[in-house]
Amino acid sequence: MNIISIKENPKYKDKAIQYFQSKWANEGSLMVYEDCITNCITTTNPLPQWYLLEHDGDIIGCAGLITNDFISRMDLYPWVCAVFIEEKYRGNAFGSLLLDKAKKDAKQGGFSHLYLCTDHIGYYEKYGFSYIGQGYHPWGESSRIYVADL
Repeated sequence: MNIISIKENPKYKDKAIQYFQSKWANEGSLMVYEDCITNCITTTNPLPQWYLLEHDGDIIGCAGLITNDFISRMDLYPWVCAVFIEEKYRGNAFGSLLLDKAKKDAKQGGFSHLYLCTDHIGYYEKYGFSYIGQGYHPWGESSRIYVADL
């Protein structure tokens, strides 16, 4: 199992863009991932970060570390986002590898907490996240907000 940071390994940029777009984008949001992943490589800021999870040469998951996950609680940051594990690899705690990497990088960036928003109940709690309330998205939906101390 190998976690690839795109910031540290820019040669994976195009692969990361394609993977994130295939899992999270729609026609209107393709450029969001392309632009953000491309620019994470050259920024001197600790955010954003984008990660791929590789197993036996195949990409089997991804996650991001960003300033805001399109949610109303802009006073909270950073956020882990776009956590995804291919279905045939689920149930092996591989998502925790990505969460741990995001926690480590957030702490190295000087942050004391890491946030995420989701509709899942019971998954992120296993990895040190606690529910703190609801947040609201610009498209009219709401999500549960979780925090982990770093």
